[in-house]
Amino acid sequence: MKRLPFITKTILILSFVSLLTDIASEMLYPIMPLYLSQIGFSIAFIGVLEGVAEAIAGLSKGFFGYLSDSKRKRKPFVVAGYSLSALAKPMIGVWTNPIWILCARSVERLGKGIRTGARDAMLSDETEPANKGRVFGFHRAFDTLGAALGPIVALIYLSFHPSQYRPLFFIALIPGIFAIGLSFLLRERPATQTVDSPRTSYNPFHYLKYWKVAPKTFRRLVVGLLAFALFNSSDVFLLLIMKARGLNDQFIIVIYIFYNLVYAFASYPLGALGDSIGLKKTLLLGLLIFTGVYGGMAFANSTAVFFILFLFYGLYAAATEGISKAWISNIVAPTDVATAIGFYTSFQSICALLASSIAGWLWTVGGPKFVFGLTSIATLCTLFYIAFAVPHEMVTKRVQA
Repeated sequence: MKRLPFITKTILILSFVSLLTDIASEMLYPIMPLYLSQIGFSIAFIGVLEGVAEAIAGLSKGFFGYLSDSKRKRKPFVVAGYSLSALAKPMIGVWTNPIWILCARSVERLGKGIRTGARDAMLSDETEPANKGRVFGFHRAFDTLGAALGPIVALIYLSFHPSQYRPLFFIALIPGIFAIGLSFLLRERPATQTVDSPRTSYNPFHYLKYWKVAPKTFRRLVVGLLAFALFNSSDVFLLLIMKARGLNDQFIIVIYIFYNLVYAFASYPLGALGDSIGLKKTLLLGLLIFTGVYGGMAFANSTAVFFILFLFYGLYAAATEGISKAWISNIVAPTDVATAIGFYTSFQSICALLASSIAGWLWTVGGPKFVFGLTSIATLCTLFYIAFAVPHEMVTKRVQA
């Protein structure tokens, strides 16, 4: 197999680390609520648990991204983040005390917050602007392939051991340990900053000041992306609408795996498309696909239609997730990439929490058609905002020798 010239050893290692970590995470994702219900947790407590954990992950992304830029270091944050996530997962299965599980789950998500900005900045450091779409797409492909393999592992295990959820938390440690080992092989590029760095602030909200000094294009883009995030509720609602239309649990898990496989295999080609025609055009294409998928979900009522919609939903994800980070990394200074991506992903997590809460309320008030129809219209408005308010500059510009 011919090696892609812009895929360095560091990019390859980070991609395999993400694959292994997502195998561990996603084998637990579908069974987490089942396990917590089995040991006596109420739906309300499960909601609080996930809300707190995701809030910790979201808020910490900005701070640790800023810290990575301030220290001019990437690897320590990447290793620490992946290590915390891997070691915290089995802790959830050790003891059923609510406070213990809350702490273990929070530490696991904190690991994601620690590594995200530094990891994405490390990916950005390894390539030039003309190849950012391919690099982020390549990494996203491995990450999402892990998200497809994880549930498959869980399905195989549960077919032999029905309702025995706790051992899965310890099985998840196996790929996690391999991910930790691989992360130590990373070699980051030496810092290129020649001026003195500003004094590091350990105020967890110091990264918010970046908004004042960020490029205008970054601010405009982030406004559009966060507006979209505010309406883009959890994928749980996509699973719920299939359940409401009478589809069985096995089909729902299969279609979730199918979506992740489409997402994984489309990430690199769509990243390459972004480098070819422009990251902005590719992102807009992804948002247009999302608009059509959510509009279709409001009326879908058959297995075949749901498969088609999830095929396009995987294409949407491949055209937006890595592309948005690649675009951000191209419009900010190289020394601010972790801060900028951390700032965006931090607020994206908060918006996602709000979006799911709003969608749940709208589902109760107006039903699923109202939720999906409104989301489709809101996304179309966001698409027009990004199309006309965010400039194209520096999307495919090459680094000058």
